[in-house]
Amino acid sequence: MNKCTIHFDNANEAREIGVVLEGLLDGIEREHSLRLVMRDLAIHIDGSQEAAKKITCFIESLRMARNRTVLDARAVSYAYAAFNRGEEQVFEKLASARVDVSPRKSSVFPKTLGQQIYLDAIAKNDITFGIGPAGTGKTYLAMAMAVSALLKDDVSRIILTRPAIEAGENLGFLPGDLQQKVFPYLRPLYDALHDMMPPETIESHIERGTIEVAPLAYMRGRTLNHAFVILDEAQNTTPPQMLMFLTRLGFDSKCVITGDLTQIDLPNPKASGLHEARSILGNIQGLDFVELSERDVVRHPLVQKVIEAYQKKRSS
Repeated sequence: MNKCTIHFDNANEAREIGVVLEGLLDGIEREHSLRLVMRDLAIHIDGSQEAAKKITCFIESLRMARNRTVLDARAVSYAYAAFNRGEEQVFEKLASARVDVSPRKSSVFPKTLGQQIYLDAIAKNDITFGIGPAGTGKTYLAMAMAVSALLKDDVSRIILTRPAIEAGENLGFLPGDLQQKVFPYLRPLYDALHDMMPPETIESHIERGTIEVAPLAYMRGRTLNHAFVILDEAQNTTPPQMLMFLTRLGFDSKCVITGDLTQIDLPNPKASGLHEARSILGNIQGLDFVELSERDVVRHPLVQKVIEAYQKKRSS
């Protein structure tokens, strides 16, 4: 048996590392035939030399990541799973994709390697498609990049849109003005926005037109220059709607299109504009598709299991 000890620099470090490791200790001991004991300002590891060295590297990477980002138990759990799969420099990659959204709000970090790849794609491309199941952060991370771009004056406005009332655009029967009619369908976009900006700042931007939230039908005939544009729930666009939207992009603009191809509300799921775009636009330079999976789900742990069960049912 090999014994090694990791000494922490202070009580704060020991406490923070201990909290995020707490839910993993049983799994680490069982999967690697180790015994881990946290005492005072140290963690003692007993087991084979190879296993002890591997887990020591993982914990040391946690310590380094702590200096660059706020450690989150869920993200650490994901990173441990990726570490077990042979992924290298997991924490370094996640910490490198920091998105600053406001002086008064915490920075946004990816919680999975898939999310980190997604953020990199948005940074490098003028058009990025984020495709994946619920809870993978498609819309939230796109919103973070949009707010960051506005904060840095890379764009002069943010435009948020999605198909309203499933795939249709018929809002006439609803009471109220346009904003009141579409608000229930655009609420997820507002929710993400409120996580990243103070309410008074959001209202000020909306009043000035710096931030615009509108149903997809209202994009027709426009040219969107110097803007960060997000199309959410794109699986519910028709092919003509998708083409219309993609051809709105003007100069110095960036566009992110998000959707979940397992949740198409169109009468004919094969008639999804997102489905068609993925099949015909894959080889265009400056445009990228990022496929997120159940591994990238960052909601309640049961959400990942639900998605896996449905995928298993569909494939059987």
